[in-house]
Amino acid sequence: MTAPNDPRRLDLVIDGGHDGWEVNDLLRRELGLSGTLLRRVKWLEDGILLDGARVTTRAAVRAGQVLSVRLSDPERPEIPPVEGPLDIVYEDRDLVVVDKAPGVPAHPGPGHWSDSLGNALAAHFARTDPAAGFHPIHRLDRGTSGLMAVAKHPYAQERLKGQLHTGGFQRAYLALCQGRMDPANGTIDAPIGRAPGSILLRQVTPEGRRAVTHYRTLCPAAEGSLLALRLETGRTHQIRVHLASRGHPLLGDFLYGEERPGLIARPALHSWRLALTHPVTGARLDLSCLPPADMLRLLPEEMAEKVLHGTETALF
Repeated sequence: MTAPNDPRRLDLVIDGGHDGWEVNDLLRRELGLSGTLLRRVKWLEDGILLDGARVTTRAAVRAGQVLSVRLSDPERPEIPPVEGPLDIVYEDRDLVVVDKAPGVPAHPGPGHWSDSLGNALAAHFARTDPAAGFHPIHRLDRGTSGLMAVAKHPYAQERLKGQLHTGGFQRAYLALCQGRMDPANGTIDAPIGRAPGSILLRQVTPEGRRAVTHYRTLCPAAEGSLLALRLETGRTHQIRVHLASRGHPLLGDFLYGEERPGLIARPALHSWRLALTHPVTGARLDLSCLPPADMLRLLPEEMAEKVLHGTETALF
């Protein structure tokens, strides 16, 4: 293993079955590196090493040798490190999963160049893991709270993005919607595309991309219902658009429903559970986090207690 401040590396001890293979074939077929990642590292002095010496991708290997490839960024996009809200649920050398607070943007952008989750993680990495970079796997809307996965290097990001929308990477949400869903449990399979004349709004439209959301009603709630939802696809605003298309927008959704500042000051959506296959070790991670107080206080006391104590966790 390398020291904490060293660049991340992935090593492969060559066995007899790979004797004589070219480095390029091993990196692609055995370690799963894409052409894009190979192009990023092969020009670096420490990009691809065989027994500690730099080699080209055409070099042949011998049994017993150690092939090593650099995973971390030689140059990272500059994200200003700024301390901010940061609740880390899981972290290792390859990825971090955070419980994002509502109202915090996931990425730096216009009007939020210094108060995003990316800024807070950059500050955290500067203190604890200087080799790490900010490589998000998926995103949450600014108003959405809950679990969000971020890779620390491009290899982990690419492997995890390859799991998206498969059984390898599963996301479940808790939502408070207006009214009562009919049927109470089911699947919304309706394509989503851009709304005419808007770069932000989405709508259900035959010209859109396939979008599938599975849902289950957990209980009635303040002026609506508490739903558990599982995404099969990952379209922009998917849950918000699908529920609104059924006439049950999220409570507080200013885009697809109505603002309810006296009830909740954001769309009532929480990224509740996240299950993924670790991009390097292959271990299975299954994580969860409680919704914030602004959602919990809208639940019946009995259901709030079940959520708080983890007794209402089964999705389907």
